[in-house]
Amino acid sequence: MPNDQEETPNDLRLKKLAEPFLEEKELAFFVVHIGLSPKDYSQLTNLEKLFISKEYENKFISSTTWTRNAVLNGVANARRNKGKKFIDLFPKKQAKADLEYNENVIEAISRMENKNGKGWVDRVYEKLGFKDFKKGGE
Repeated sequence: MPNDQEETPNDLRLKKLAEPFLEEKELAFFVVHIGLSPKDYSQLTNLEKLFISKEYENKFISSTTWTRNAVLNGVANARRNKGKKFIDLFPKKQAKADLEYNENVIEAISRMENKNGKGWVDRVYEKLGFKDFKKGGE
């Protein structure tokens, strides 16, 4: 029920009629939606029931959000202009760089270059089949 509306007398009457069956309603929820047996349900504490209900709610929200996003993405792709790229549903994200690893590699390469020179770069390019490669495109 929306928060901006007051409860009508009929709403209050129905609420009062449902009060004796709150335990049965909760049991039905756990059996139907979560798949617990009545025996398993009776062994849960109230706190466990609350946490399970909240996680079910989060799962439901997440599932409906993914469905909504997929439908919106499909509609956007169907209505896109000719020659325009498809919009990916799951865009690829670049992995974050491991700064410590990169610093260690740069330090090791610098030590190697100071000791042996930069001739190794020319050998790598030679193995890759590049012809005279000069820095700066000269």
